[in-house]
Amino acid sequence: MEELVGVAEIREMLGGNLSRQRVHVITSHRDFPAPAQKLKMGHVWLKRDVEEWIKNRK
Repeated sequence: MEELVGVAEIREMLGGNLSRQRVHVITSHRDFPAPAQKLKMGHVWLKRDVEEWIKNRK
């Protein structure tokens, strides 16, 4: 089963020092991976896609 992450987990993956609002801005960029699902509670992404995006940004 693929591991999913939301805004809180992405914030931690990015170092934890960003605001939730800033993470929402980052995840809305066109180069950020598309969400795996759009739920009522918010979007979720495949963790491996987010990890790859972070790796390519450094």
